[in-house]
Amino acid sequence: MHPFIVRSALLFCTLALSLLGGYLFLRFTGEGGLTALDLVRTALVVFSGFWLVWGAAAAMIGVLVPARRILAHGTSKPVGMTAILVPIYNEDPVQTFSRIAAMNRGLVALGVEDRFHIAVLSDSNSSEAAALEELWFQRLASEPEIHNRIFYRRREKNVGKKAGNVEDFISRSGGAYDYALILDADSLMEGNTIAELARRMDADQTLGLLQTVPKIIHARTLFGRCMQFSSNYLSPSFARGAALMQGYEGPYWGHNAIIRMNAFAASCGLPVLTGKPPYGGHILSHDYVEAALLARAGWKVQVDPALEGSYEEGPENLLEYAKRDRRWCQGNMQHRRLVMAPGLKFWSRFTFVQGIMAYMAAPLWLALLFASISAAVFPDQPPVLAGFTMSDISIWTLGFAVIAVLILPKLMIFLRGIVDGQNKAAGGNCVALASMIGEIVFSTVLAPAMLLLQSRAVGQVLLGLDGGWPATSRAQGYVPLRDAFRATWWIVALGLFSLGLTAVMAPSIVVWVAPTMLPAVLAPLLIVGSSRIYPWLKAWLFVTQPERAPSSVISEYQAVMASWIAQGAPEQIDASSVINEHVTA
Repeated sequence: MHPFIVRSALLFCTLALSLLGGYLFLRFTGEGGLTALDLVRTALVVFSGFWLVWGAAAAMIGVLVPARRILAHGTSKPVGMTAILVPIYNEDPVQTFSRIAAMNRGLVALGVEDRFHIAVLSDSNSSEAAALEELWFQRLASEPEIHNRIFYRRREKNVGKKAGNVEDFISRSGGAYDYALILDADSLMEGNTIAELARRMDADQTLGLLQTVPKIIHARTLFGRCMQFSSNYLSPSFARGAALMQGYEGPYWGHNAIIRMNAFAASCGLPVLTGKPPYGGHILSHDYVEAALLARAGWKVQVDPALEGSYEEGPENLLEYAKRDRRWCQGNMQHRRLVMAPGLKFWSRFTFVQGIMAYMAAPLWLALLFASISAAVFPDQPPVLAGFTMSDISIWTLGFAVIAVLILPKLMIFLRGIVDGQNKAAGGNCVALASMIGEIVFSTVLAPAMLLLQSRAVGQVLLGLDGGWPATSRAQGYVPLRDAFRATWWIVALGLFSLGLTAVMAPSIVVWVAPTMLPAVLAPLLIVGSSRIYPWLKAWLFVTQPERAPSSVISEYQAVMASWIAQGAPEQIDASSVINEHVTA
């Protein structure tokens, strides 16, 4: 089915359902006329509801209508030369280089290693991190068939962050390669997958970028395992629906994707926005912009959810998630300056708006909540539409409508899993159902804290506060109560204030405010509890296929890292000579 037809039908249905929700809300607000606050709340319901329904619709499409699948192109050796780029920034070199070694071994086992070079692009600004990188790089440089195929480069100034790091390599060394596979420090990919990406670029000379859908692995805490389950079990359906809508104007998520080097070099030079951060300066969320620029130049940008063997790791607690989310929020909000850039495809502009609304939705829902509390606390407001009669619409009707939008897509994914065998990979029908219910409960309980953290992030950007690009603490799991309270005391205070005000001024709606504000009051405890490891849950909750039966590259990575740690660090005296031998231009 043509993406234009899918987009048009989906946009129409989403708009119709959101307007229907607004109409039902108008009928619910009471008899005797509509106040100005009623009209504001209705507008918030329609606007926020549109994006809520839109997200659910992508999953429904993914469940009911399979996306177009690009067929594999055999097992032949790729023709083009590919540079595998691994940008790093104050990372643990043992883990990062172990992943690279595992991927290299996969390529060697296939006999295609001569078509792939590896470039470690360090932006580390810590002298200790840089010293460890140089120390462990010599261990990586001793891997089989890797001589003259792996290079290390460290920039003295990390201008442009990750995008600038990749741009620096492309401008200096890109001419030697046909393609570039861009990874993150925590990325892991099967050798077969890497080779298949290159073969698809060989087969379609109009393909500018091919994005895989990475699945989260190696999660240990309750928070991390819930995200891991969602990534492995739920995300493929959302991605299938999105791929069907996007067609050749798909997304780029900044990693686990292959690009055509000449297309990227010619089309994706990023501007430095005028003014100071957060709206000015280098573009943080560069990936969506680069995808839009490739599409503008006439190149295909596609995502293939059916391509397996692509992995990443995720944050293990809510505070690490919020730190990363703050950077993404600032990057997406920058896109407001690019929405009307000349020559962009309609869908690229819509994607920018969608990314902005992914964060603006939080303060809008918060505004709806407080507007509703205000309407109950101050009920005697003069109507602006006198004589507007209402039919009786129960608040339960509205509540069930919202619940249906949130839960129905996940229920449909479970039912499809019974048919297509996905539930078996998640431990069987009973375990998959328990995990799905657990994910719904867990995400619902954490939603108020996440909503308030996102609202604060949006507020900081709107006030002109720059969040920077903090390094990711990938190994950090458990969060002490003191740290959790220090980060969320204002959420606790806001929850207590809202509950107290409602109980005193409008006790009739406490039952509706409590599900939102009680988790906010308990935010520090929820953060601490969800950052713990619960071994007894591993067998029956949030089970995933890579955890039950690790793929070859996952097993190889674990074996390499265990071996390296057991052997200890290499002798430092040899590090500089190895670095000089493998330095990239």
